[in-house]
Amino acid sequence: MRSLLAATLLWAFSFGLIKRHLSVLDPNFVAAVRLLLTLPLFLPLLRVRGLEPAIVARLLVIGAVQYGLMYVGYITAFQFAAAHEVVLYTVLTPLYVALICDAQARRFDVVNVGLAGLAVLGAAVIQHREGAGVAWVGFVLVQLSSLCFAWGQTAYRRLRRDRPALRDREVIALLYLGGVGVTAIAATWSGSWGTLAALTGTQWLVFAYLGLLATGLGFYLWNRGAVQVGAGALAVANNLKVPLGVLAALTIFGEQADLLRLAVGGGLMVVAAALAARRGEA
Repeated sequence: MRSLLAATLLWAFSFGLIKRHLSVLDPNFVAAVRLLLTLPLFLPLLRVRGLEPAIVARLLVIGAVQYGLMYVGYITAFQFAAAHEVVLYTVLTPLYVALICDAQARRFDVVNVGLAGLAVLGAAVIQHREGAGVAWVGFVLVQLSSLCFAWGQTAYRRLRRDRPALRDREVIALLYLGGVGVTAIAATWSGSWGTLAALTGTQWLVFAYLGLLATGLGFYLWNRGAVQVGAGALAVANNLKVPLGVLAALTIFGEQADLLRLAVGGGLMVVAAALAARRGEA
């Protein structure tokens, strides 16, 4: 659990930093640079000798989804929503973990579907204001990215528990390489690599924090911790970053919000996620 807590602390400031300093940049470029900066940390530790090609491919695919597709949707969301809204919208990750488990078991759980509806109602309370249509785009993008993150962490957890001899630090680079592949293609498609020459010193510092600490060290700690804890504890840990991230966005980064709507809508979303996590423990 300590690994999950450490990762959460590293992530708490990411939302405000992205919104304030990087939201003017192409999201695909931001995602690619952030992941590229992780490679010097873990490529030297990579050990593929003795790994079956199928395992290498599975790790690359997990990284492509959990980090690559997730970051493309997540960072794009900052163009449509405030940082405190983005972090609050990630509260539904435990619910997606439950729904993914239902799908893998080929069962339909009407309660989980109802909880998803309750969470959407909470989002509607937050967005009930003039001109909120654009912010709904941000909500949808965060949900898609949360689905990718939920699937990735459950897939890695399942793989590592099936292969206990694997060492996280020796294979984590494969996940990052999968994510780099997706985001590099996306950044090339959007033609944003020329932005590198125009980055300010402050933006480079933000990238250094996000790439080396929040992404590099943070996701290593997270996936390692996910293997070590139970499903219920993992679901709860997914939401520890929410109050910290919202607090940082409203205080350190000075964002404005309707606190009553934020409390009511966010409360509904938290209840939905908490009930999903509790059901996951049963």
